[in-house]
Formats: sequence, C-alpha cells, structure tokens
Amino acid sequence: MLAVQDVSVTFGGVSALSEVSFEVPGGQVCGVIGPNGAGKTTLFDVVTGLRRPDAGRVRVGGEDVTGDSPVRRARQGVRRTFQRPQVFGRLTVADNVLAALDWHGGGGGLLADLAGWPARRRLERERRARAAEVLELCGLGGLRDAYAAALPIGQRRLVELARALADRPRLLLLDEPTSGLDAGQTSRLAEVVAALDTTVLLVEHDMGFVMGVCDRLVVLDLGRVIATGPPELIRDDPAVRAAYLG
Repeated sequence: MLAVQDVSVTFGGVSALSEVSFEVPGGQVCGVIGPNGAGKTTLFDVVTGLRRPDAGRVRVGGEDVTGDSPVRRARQGVRRTFQRPQVFGRLTVADNVLAALDWHGGGGGLLADLAGWPARRRLERERRARAAEVLELCGLGGLRDAYAAALPIGQRRLVELARALADRPRLLLLDEPTSGLDAGQTSRLAEVVAALDTTVLLVEHDMGFVMGVCDRLVVLDLGRVIATGPPELIRDDPAVRAAYLG
C-alpha cells in the first residue's frame, strides 16, 4: 500500500532524511520509531504531501503520488493526525467528524438545500450515521454535542482520530497518537487500531503501545533507516538499542 523509495530531504544543508526506503503491505500496522530529531515527522510530511522531497519517490497503492498535493492525496484516501491535535474548536464533536465528509458534495447545490430533496436528506442521514459510528468506535459517543474547544487534549486527539477515520482511509498516518491519553484511552486506541481494516503508519514513543499494535517497525536515526522488521526482532537489535531503546 505504501512504498517510500530513496527519499531524501535537507534543510539548509542539514540532512533530515537520507535515502529512506521501506514498504508497508496493505492492511498492516507499521510503526516508525527513533530518537527526537530522527526525521519521523519530516517523513510524515513527505508521505502526506506537506513537503516535497529533494530526491526519491512515494507510492500509494502502486501509484506515484510524489508530485500530488496534500488535498489530492487526502481525496485518494491518505489521512493523517498530528502531534498537536488539529480540531475545529467552535464546532461540536459530531460536526468535526462530519467535516471530513463534506468534500463529497451533496448534489443539487443550493436548490437542493432549500428544497430538501430526498436524495440530499438521505445522504445527510448516511453521513450522520457514519459519524456516529466512528464516534462510538473512539469512545466519544456521549460527547457528540460538546464543543471541541472545551475538551481536554486526550479527547481532542480522539476527535481528530475519529475525523480521520470517517471517510474510510486507505492509508492512515498517526503522529504520536497516545500523547495526552490516559491509560484507559490508550487501551481503547490500541483496540481501535487493531480493529481497523486499513493500512496504518504511526509514530509513537510509547514502546508498550508500539510493540502491542504494530506488525512491523521502521527505525530512523539521524535521518537514516537503521533497521526494519517485526517488533520482536527490532527490540533485540543491537543497533536499535544503542540508538534508541537503550
């Protein structure tokens, strides 16, 4: 589903990523780990189109998306959460999730809105049903009418996750998803990730969470891949222990 091929990114002569290559098969959960400054967030920016690599290619579902905009990639099924939750504070939790579905349109334009055409009403019911489904999945069903700005950071992070899931992504990127979550929320998140029928790439420092949910790991250090493989092998890799796990 995802292939990163010889990707390099530099900032003013400093190498953030250097010839990074790895693949994530469809349906697998892949974790990207490494010390601060290893290039993990830069990698996410490249995969989602927020940053164009200086060299290398990114393929999603076999299609080269290196030159595609973030919007085009999102509409092709690439969705992302961020280290700092990005929610619409003045909207309710339900409306935050519904916002992810608006780009599909409703057909008929303003006239359909004013006339209340049956097809438009049916589409609205379907969207609200999908929003309710992902809110329940993320443990937010009782908060659907709350304003996002009033929620603590852990719940805002789950709102962002629900919004990313609403449109059934092909590739979901989660940037430090357990940050700000309590133990119960982290357990719920692990259950959600394990139950997803999609490909997931995540960056996370909670190694218990990583080892529990990931099928494979990619380890970055100073912008280079130093190891890839299943969690049980990565955990015992001498190079990984020296660079990150200690």
